[in-house]
Amino acid sequence: MTRIPELIVFDLDYTLWPFWVDTHVTPPFKKDPKTGNISDRHGQNIKPYPEVPKMLKHLHDNNYTLAVASRTGEIEGANSLLQLLDWDKYFKYKEIYPGDKTRHFSRFQKDSGLPYEDMLFFDDENRNIVSVSALGVTCILVQNGMSMAELEKGLKRFVNKHK
Repeated sequence: MTRIPELIVFDLDYTLWPFWVDTHVTPPFKKDPKTGNISDRHGQNIKPYPEVPKMLKHLHDNNYTLAVASRTGEIEGANSLLQLLDWDKYFKYKEIYPGDKTRHFSRFQKDSGLPYEDMLFFDDENRNIVSVSALGVTCILVQNGMSMAELEKGLKRFVNKHK
């Protein structure tokens, strides 16, 4: 039987959306009730990477457990965007605060009871990939934001690692 990850974890900045929430956009964020468009304080339009909404829905519909690990200092803004994008419903665990990602994963491990070997992690920063890989988590360095192809790459790597 093929093993699947028990927990899939995503970074936010430059992984699910193409900006740093603490420097490239300015909270508070708001959603236009007519168009559904999300903008920051200066009217800058906020959009995730194009395939992310479909990817998150696909994972949720297929009963994967999802989490977010972000080192941003803009905790309130990141949480606000997750709510405005209607993604909160997808994430069982959220660790959003500055610090080493190993701290985030320590919390995931404690809260979920899952071993690190059962986790898959996507992040755009190599230093996070290096530190979290050392825990035993399967990690994927995301180059141009999350997509279905990137997700498939990660799932294949997880399966191959556990053969």
